[in-house]
Amino acid sequence: MNLDRAIDLYLDHIKIERNLAPNSVESYARDIAKFRAHCAQRKIHQLKQVDSRAVLEFLVSLSASKLSVRTQARNLVALRGLFKFLRAEKLLTADPTAALDLPRMGRKLPDVLTVDEVDRLLSAPDRSTAMGLRDAAMLELLYATGLRVSELCRLRHDALDMQKGFLSTMGKGRKQRLVPVGEAALLMVGEYVSAARPAFDRRRSNYLFLTRLGGPMSRQAFWKLIRNHGLRAGIDKRISPHSLRHSFATHLLQRGADLRALQAMLGHADISTTQIYTHINRRHLAEIHRKHHPRG
Repeated sequence: MNLDRAIDLYLDHIKIERNLAPNSVESYARDIAKFRAHCAQRKIHQLKQVDSRAVLEFLVSLSASKLSVRTQARNLVALRGLFKFLRAEKLLTADPTAALDLPRMGRKLPDVLTVDEVDRLLSAPDRSTAMGLRDAAMLELLYATGLRVSELCRLRHDALDMQKGFLSTMGKGRKQRLVPVGEAALLMVGEYVSAARPAFDRRRSNYLFLTRLGGPMSRQAFWKLIRNHGLRAGIDKRISPHSLRHSFATHLLQRGADLRALQAMLGHADISTTQIYTHINRRHLAEIHRKHHPRG
């Protein structure tokens, strides 16, 4: 079989049968496209020509390009998924990635804002304007729920139950989950919906957070928005939407939240993903001990 055709079959599989989110499909497609280009340069056009040497040479080329270890590992994971599928479909007799190990890398701990920094960030938007009310509502809701930025931007107007204090969101793998929302965020979103959203809603949109033109807020636009408010709040750290998600998780753990409950709120499929926050929590406890113990 032609290699291009085999790759297209796999991408259709993860998009249609596995129902992965569009962002995940695009990520896999980008990583596999690098391997496709690598093979084309070496006149490898048929699936049967792909062996462990071809994959290894590809990984060596990634390393030579000064890509991070994490990026190299992600590319190998994408290829493993591809060849696992092709073997299951009996289009390959052997997996060329089977003997290759993932590059060793340390677990990167997320950057976390202090409670004071979060307060300053949430207070940064000018709430006397419609855009300021929208920005304040988005920041409050993000910190209150720990949503991913993509989940926040595509949140539907009817997904938030103001009376019960819950919102419904579609996470990775198209899995639906309910997340509790605190009173401060509910009040802020309520003020935005009544006083500011009508000014943006030129298209009768179903999305909760809208731009000046009436369309849904994009991830890229919100990324810039949160960084600008971080600068306005005098926060020196590089702030991203993930900063508030990480801060949400860390602050809950520091105040005694259950790890399983946190896993459910964050939408992690595996508890091991959530456990990264226990490292931060232990670091926080160690700092408290150092500061306050008589012989710390």
